[in-house]
Amino acid sequence: MTFDDARIQRFLGTKEVIVLATVGADSAPLATPMWFLHDRAALTMISVDLTQKVRNLRRDPRVYVVAEAGTRGDVRGVAVRGHAQFLTDPGDRLAQATLLLDKYHPNLERLWSGRTMPANRVIFRIAPTHVYAWGLEG
Repeated sequence: MTFDDARIQRFLGTKEVIVLATVGADSAPLATPMWFLHDRAALTMISVDLTQKVRNLRRDPRVYVVAEAGTRGDVRGVAVRGHAQFLTDPGDRLAQATLLLDKYHPNLERLWSGRTMPANRVIFRIAPTHVYAWGLEG
């Protein structure tokens, strides 16, 4: 199954939060719930610069992301292994920030005290290298 599979895209469209795992300097994993965007090619996330997960990504861009739903016999989900790449182009950053603001309205505006992204935010895209899915309906 590939990331652009319609079942994966539909499932991710139902999710508000996914879990991002990064690799610490001591090789220990750090798992963090994250707001996100997705398209047929990648996942996009935003964070405060200099947090542990961002420091981990700057040192080692390898990630694992999990989105799941259900209970007991009806568990379904998607897992993505990939690499994070920080967006540096101001136009790309603005476009992604706008999409995040629209998706997480009004919560993100409250955190930012408006629709202007604070200067200490970083945005990164995760290009999937391996995709796993389970329990998704056709």
